[in-house]
Amino acid sequence: MTTTSDATRIQDLSRLLAEQAKGGLPPVERWNPPYCGDIGMAIKTDGTWFYQGSPIGRMPLVKLFSRVLRRDEDGRHYLVTPVEKVDVAVDDAPFLAVEMEVRGHGAEQDLVFRTNVDDIVTCGPAHPIRFEREAGSDGLKPYITVRGRLEALVTRAVYYDLVELALTGDVRPDGISADMPGVWSGGTFFLMQP
Repeated sequence: MTTTSDATRIQDLSRLLAEQAKGGLPPVERWNPPYCGDIGMAIKTDGTWFYQGSPIGRMPLVKLFSRVLRRDEDGRHYLVTPVEKVDVAVDDAPFLAVEMEVRGHGAEQDLVFRTNVDDIVTCGPAHPIRFEREAGSDGLKPYITVRGRLEALVTRAVYYDLVELALTGDVRPDGISADMPGVWSGGTFFLMQP
């Protein structure tokens, strides 16, 4: 688990935040181009991007594609530009949350995640974390909202760090007892339940 007192922080967090703020993201939610079909794009469970069955090995290209990825109300994922929209087959979530930094403690705590494509997301009301039952194991899989309807699956190692932070009992400020464990971030208590 990474804390603010640790010498090691999310790799180049300051640089990544500055780049994200400076560059912004394309307004894919506002674009409404014609649907152009399936060109063989896919994202596997381990976060690997594929084009026509071959892995895309150039990370700058993957990051570029990730910036124009959108999930529509129909639940399908698309690469979207102002002039075209193409399918992307996503096995689970399009991104992975690969690092977490803990800032503060208790109800004042913020959980900052870095994805495999260097998105930086602070968990809270705008970027909630949710838990889903894992098929076949009865375990939980955590997901954090990155942007729009796009989520990142929290990797197993980072999930173990979340479990270490979990609190139970009367921890909510509204006085409601939380019998299930959960974590604080962004002033919100997220229960670890599906």
